[in-house]
Amino acid sequence: MKVMVLSSVALVLFALIFPVAASWNTLPEPTDPVPDVTEGPTEDGGSPFYVPDSPPASDGAVTVRLLDGGEVRELSLFDYLTFSVASEMPVAFAPEALRAQAVALRTFYMYTLAHPSHEGADICSDSACCAAWHGEDFFRNKWGADYEANIAKARSAVSDTDGLILTFGGQPALAAFHSSSAGRTEDSGSVWSASLPYLVSVESPESAETVPNYVSGVTVSATEFRDTILGAYPEADLSGPVSAWIGEPVLTGSGRVSSVPIGGVSVPGTVLRSLFGLRSTALSFEASGDTVTLTSTGYGHGVGMSQYGANVMASEGADFREILANYYPGTELREL
Repeated sequence: MKVMVLSSVALVLFALIFPVAASWNTLPEPTDPVPDVTEGPTEDGGSPFYVPDSPPASDGAVTVRLLDGGEVRELSLFDYLTFSVASEMPVAFAPEALRAQAVALRTFYMYTLAHPSHEGADICSDSACCAAWHGEDFFRNKWGADYEANIAKARSAVSDTDGLILTFGGQPALAAFHSSSAGRTEDSGSVWSASLPYLVSVESPESAETVPNYVSGVTVSATEFRDTILGAYPEADLSGPVSAWIGEPVLTGSGRVSSVPIGGVSVPGTVLRSLFGLRSTALSFEASGDTVTLTSTGYGHGVGMSQYGANVMASEGADFREILANYYPGTELREL
């Protein structure tokens, strides 16, 4: 078995036992979106028409039981990962970013085997629970004549990283990922109930120049804002002027909103994001007159690998190992 240490910084081994149903549904926020496969940079790369004669040895030898639309499908890990990569990351991204995504998804699949949450299946196709997965028919309808070229990029990313997973303490890591960050990723302990030593806040290089809709805003009437907050926190006092409703937010180490006082009640940033359909908890507020504007930067819970950040790193010359080392410090890259 080959072992590749991804970080030169030694971390103290950390043992954490998750509940049995430790999937995307119980850890990252269920409102996190699946990035649109049409978004992202337009550069192509890799071998656009490469189709392996047979599935790679390691991924081809593993059978995945996939719960998809109430039906359990059995397919090779190679085929599962190919379509999951295409579902989770724009195939127009740089090849090394796609390879990093393939490793993250393979790692998460192995993690689910140790933390099962579906009776009779290993993993499901719902991004709000596990990881996104759409089959061949979906992509043929979506891409049309470009199907073969596009799916070949995902196949190459999986084949080129055959059997590689991230481990920590000898076990598959929880390889969380999200669409884009606001300069830094988030510490897992700021989002979930426990902190993992390899899911800590690190720098991420994406910006408004490299991410569509990097900064987005939601403006609502003062009445709608008040009614929404009171629906969740009836004890809040929103009787004064609008400009006095929102206090100074408490920020996490990455600059996201941990909580913010609204009408004298501390509202978690994650709850505020859910209530108003915001893209992230990297928030700023403006309340005046008859409106309240909430502006967010980036997209997703912010934990683990930023997909757009990975693409920027790849475009600047980083390979998938360097990308993974940045976003999952202290993990090791191992073969199945």
